[in-house]
Amino acid sequence: MCLLSLCALPATATAGPGAAGAGGRALPQEAASRSSCGPDPIAARATGARGPARDEHRMGGASEPLLAGLKRALLGRFGTADETKVAAARRDERTVVPVQVHVLTAGAAGRAAAGAVEEQIATLDAAYGGRFGGVDTGVSFRLAGTDTTDNAAWFREPERYEKAMKGALRKGGPGTLNLYTAAVGADVLGFSTFPQWYASAPKADGVVVDYRTLPGGPYRHFDRGFTAVHETGHWLGLFHTFENGCRTPGDGIADTPYEAGPAEGCPEGRDSCAQAGADPVHNFMDYGWDECMQEFTPDQGVRIRAAWAAFRAPKSALAASHGGRGVRPVRGNR
Repeated sequence: MCLLSLCALPATATAGPGAAGAGGRALPQEAASRSSCGPDPIAARATGARGPARDEHRMGGASEPLLAGLKRALLGRFGTADETKVAAARRDERTVVPVQVHVLTAGAAGRAAAGAVEEQIATLDAAYGGRFGGVDTGVSFRLAGTDTTDNAAWFREPERYEKAMKGALRKGGPGTLNLYTAAVGADVLGFSTFPQWYASAPKADGVVVDYRTLPGGPYRHFDRGFTAVHETGHWLGLFHTFENGCRTPGDGIADTPYEAGPAEGCPEGRDSCAQAGADPVHNFMDYGWDECMQEFTPDQGVRIRAAWAAFRAPKSALAASHGGRGVRPVRGNR
């Protein structure tokens, strides 16, 4: 039986919590998923064979309600919907995110290689710290714990069993990243929730990635741990750089140029929209190969800090940061 979420249904078309593919990173026209959907994904890479078309990668207009939700939350907490003002008030504070890693297996299949989990956390830390390129977003990561669960159903079909899997394994509050590794698939490499969803579905919160995308994994071109970097971007409030194509508001980020569709490989110099700027193919929130990805932009850092303040930071910490009052005005706008 073909896994519908990987082969037929849109992976990012739904707008609410519990929709597994809502922030997913797709594997562009590379290989088929398991079972009857097509050839073995790793064999497909080795032979150059192409599987079925990738997942539907847009969110079906869901980004605009999520952006509106962010503005409402900022206004309610800080008396302003201006992300720049809220982010500026947190500019000198480093956010350290504890990460609970849940390794799903089916017997020996899926077991993380020695050091892979630690290397994945180091990769997250380096990417968000600007050490591959781009800006330091002000976010760091530390490994809070790792557990391994031998459950063949959860491992092979994490989207189908997402509710049960997360309900049993998830730890911590809104500021804890729960990262699950499983055999997500070939058309879809991972999926994530957005911070706007936490209040209504806290148990659903987290990121799921294919275990073969961890650093040193066997997925050619997707083996540096950047799938987790990409999915964590959604968890922190970022959309795909190609969100809404060439149509306003794009991804809602001022310094990521409009992009008609996701990058495949590393198409240097591609410019797919009439608006100013070449496509941001090196951005972690695009779909390029891992070796093409290297950066977040300053305004993506602003979005991350604003979304964290709105949805994930403890209220006590916010009160201390802002003196218990609204955000002080700062010069300049996005």
